Amino acid sequence: MKLAVVIPCYNEEENIPLVLKRFHEVIGGRKIEVLLVNNGSTDRSARVMDELVPQYPFARSIAVPVNRGYGYGILQGLKSADADYIGWTHADLQTDPADIVKAYALLQKRKQEKIFVKGFRRGRPAFDELFTKGMGLFESIYFGTPLWDINAQPNIFPVDFFNSWINPPYDFALDLYALYMAKRQGVKVVRFAVDFPKRIHGESKWNTDGLKSRCKFIKRTLKFSRELKHSFKEDKGFEKQIFSKTRKEQNEK
Repeated sequence: MKLAVVIPCYNEEENIPLVLKRFHEVIGGRKIEVLLVNNGSTDRSARVMDELVPQYPFARSIAVPVNRGYGYGILQGLKSADADYIGWTHADLQTDPADIVKAYALLQKRKQEKIFVKGFRRGRPAFDELFTKGMGLFESIYFGTPLWDINAQPNIFPVDFFNSWINPPYDFALDLYALYMAKRQGVKVVRFAVDFPKRIHGESKWNTDGLKSRCKFIKRTLKFSRELKHSFKEDKGFEKQIFSKTRKEQNEK
């Protein structure tokens, strides 16, 4: 069983060497591929990838010339993946690459099941934790299914589940889309604890812009939630049929 994990990198020139080094330490002989996506970076990320990626047999890089959003970069990486299971995590090392190995172990134990493996975060600031719980409560009520710690990493799932997606979002709503689709299609969601330390390099607008960033995030998420819920009203169960079809096609290959 092979796993391909996508890591979107936007101006992560200082973190890229650390990410590759850490994956080298934890992957061992496991069949795990790391796809670094240069998501329209304006710093030296492209040069750093060109210099370092060839030194790591488990890694390869993908270039997205213009940044069109967090989700867009991830989607380009997922489309390039060639594995039984695919997914993503972040480049800021707030989720340890060792968590990918934990996810891989969960897949190995339950490889006969269709599962969506996702972390849940520990060690976050109290305000961020409260914000996350509030958003999770809203989404759970709105969609009628438990949706909590939606933006936790990593996210790992079968490639045929990905093939069933229709018009996934290009921004941070991709995390919500993937989790909700798993719930809707009856894919078993398996959660496991991940630590969430501070960033080593770089700054997140989430932290530097404070309330402004959170308000923008809420506005975008509410807008996408309405659109997502509305999109399924006309043809209930359509995505289930697609998922069944793609699984059959994969088995026939």
